[in-house]
Amino acid sequence: MDGNDGMNRGACPVMHGGSTGMNTHPTKWWPNVLNLDILHQHDARSNPMDPDYDHRAAVKSLDFQGVWDDVDKLLTDSQDWWPADWGHYGGLFIRLSWHTAGSYRLGDGRGGAGTGNIRFEPLNSWPDNASLDKARRLLWPVKKKYGNALSWADLLVLAGTVAYANMGLKVFGFGFGREDIWGPEIDINWGSDSEILAPTEERVTDIADANSMYNPLAASHMGLIYVNPEGVDGNPDPAETAKFVRMTFARMAMDDEETAALTVGGHTVGKAHGGLAADQVGREPAAAGVEMAGFGWDNPAFDGNANTAHTSGLEGAWTSNPTQWDNGYLDLLFKYDWEVTKSRAGAWQWEPVNIAAEDMVPDATDPSIKHNPIMTDADMAMKVDPIYREICERFHKDPDYFADTFARAWFKLTHRDMGPKANLHGPFVPAEDLIWQDPVPAGNTDYDIDAVKTKITESGLTTAEMIATAWDSARTYRGSDKRGGANGARIRLAPQKDWVGNEPERLARVLGVLEPIAAETGASVADVIVLAGNVALEQAIRAAGHDIAVPFAPGRGDATDAQTDADSFSVLEPVADGFRNWQKQEFSVSPEELMLDRAQLLGLTGAEMTVLVGGLRVLGANFGGAKHGVFTDREGQLTTDFFQTITDMAYKWVPVAEGSTYELRDRKTGKVRYTATSADLVFGSNSILRALSEVYAQDDNEAKFVRDFVAAWTKVMNADRFDLAAS
Repeated sequence: MDGNDGMNRGACPVMHGGSTGMNTHPTKWWPNVLNLDILHQHDARSNPMDPDYDHRAAVKSLDFQGVWDDVDKLLTDSQDWWPADWGHYGGLFIRLSWHTAGSYRLGDGRGGAGTGNIRFEPLNSWPDNASLDKARRLLWPVKKKYGNALSWADLLVLAGTVAYANMGLKVFGFGFGREDIWGPEIDINWGSDSEILAPTEERVTDIADANSMYNPLAASHMGLIYVNPEGVDGNPDPAETAKFVRMTFARMAMDDEETAALTVGGHTVGKAHGGLAADQVGREPAAAGVEMAGFGWDNPAFDGNANTAHTSGLEGAWTSNPTQWDNGYLDLLFKYDWEVTKSRAGAWQWEPVNIAAEDMVPDATDPSIKHNPIMTDADMAMKVDPIYREICERFHKDPDYFADTFARAWFKLTHRDMGPKANLHGPFVPAEDLIWQDPVPAGNTDYDIDAVKTKITESGLTTAEMIATAWDSARTYRGSDKRGGANGARIRLAPQKDWVGNEPERLARVLGVLEPIAAETGASVADVIVLAGNVALEQAIRAAGHDIAVPFAPGRGDATDAQTDADSFSVLEPVADGFRNWQKQEFSVSPEELMLDRAQLLGLTGAEMTVLVGGLRVLGANFGGAKHGVFTDREGQLTTDFFQTITDMAYKWVPVAEGSTYELRDRKTGKVRYTATSADLVFGSNSILRALSEVYAQDDNEAKFVRDFVAAWTKVMNADRFDLAAS
């Protein structure tokens, strides 16, 4: 053995730095390589459940009331290793649920409570989530008892809801049905800040304009759920903080009234903990030693009493009765003048001037000791900002109205990413249909599908028109928060009917043909749109020499304008669609990166993305009938010609100087044979996508290509069919 190979020097024979991490990922060395990992981040190998496990079916067998009752009992079962404030875990569990759900952002639907992602990095180790590792361990006996049917994702949100009910709030309801993931969500862009809690300017282009924060980010700093409680960049100024509160909550799908209700109601119970200076606290869970058993933020000053715990650095409760739902927060906020001061840990907070003894707060461990209540800079924003103040004064005068507004906002916060009501299970689901759940009436299944197909076939619509319309209707689906999709046929309503990417003139022409067919046959427009796409696809398959039926499941409904919150749908508007080789404008990211993002939101694998792009190109489904990437002389037939061409060395790819398009020229003659975009050529240049393309270019895989395209197409068409059995 060569003495220089390191083995003779006590070197470890295994790879250091994490063999699955960025230290070894190709993008570390070649940052421009398209990283397809987000399409395969939660594959079967990472899931410990049996292959045939169906959580949607399992959750229906859960003892819902038993789970609720056990969490309720746990609230006052204070443990020595992490004692409860005033003997009640309500504040801790509410914060757990809030921070689990509060990472949701409307822009791309990512984050939120729907997957139990707070169990994993980076959220597990964000400074804003300090001590929530303990809250999850407190809940473990309940999770252990009820097993698979009770997901962590459900339990983490249920805990806060039960806590509010226990402390006197009439909660609006709760729905079970969230399904756990088993590793970090690498598809979420939490920001490119240089460090945790980096200055606001790293994600805000103009500090005076909170709305200039980079989309889709919603929190003012990496590592926070929403805003810095001490003020913008740690500088107390409630008026400035109010701007960031408004922006953050708007990006979480909340209006001003919901924002005020959540702020007030969130701090009506519980307390902040500032046991010692932040630089004396141990490292977060991801950086802590193995002896910490997965815990972080080791506190050397913690003596087993609740009043010595450390979390945020702020210290104190907001109300005089922190384990009781009441109007105490607003009573104190408006009764006193408040001055900025520092906690014992050195954090900025606000305390009342000349407070009466009866309004002081009992110590969390020794009730004979009294403390001043506190407010954060965001709390003071409720008093300083004129809009928030007006809302809070209305809440103060009408506690019942406030309680109902909060209960509804809390339900929205904790269920926003679950999609339509069909995804909620259990006896606590509210009967009321809420517009933010994008309700869709049940569709008819009792009609003659073959008769509808015959009318569509005789309608005179082209293959490209029918394919494009069905695709545009379905492509809005976001698996992140289960919004969008073909069900409801909202493509015929504002704002979708006017979106540039939906080609309004073509869309209106096609709907003018399909809507009468729906009316004549008893089918929904939503079903007829999808069925028309299937008819066109079956025609294209037969034209290519194959005979494969495209599956169809009737039962979609047609939503109305009254059931559609048009403003909230603006975030679903496609600004690019690589599947139809279109983008609204030039962006700082490439067309293929935008295509990858849409593929992930649609729940597609790399192979499914590949087969759909290749098929849609030869079907002539490009936006505006553009010919980029239409590598075929048999347009309208479902052939493998796209893959034949992209892997053919007979062509040389030449950039076109005036834009991001390319020409495919015959190497012998120099003649331009085809044109393309980078969203086409990536399937021949990226090593992974080329490998997938080669599969479909093989002579023996024509039938496989057709089968795979049909399967991927059907997956997209049915992505929002929550009434169907889980696949």
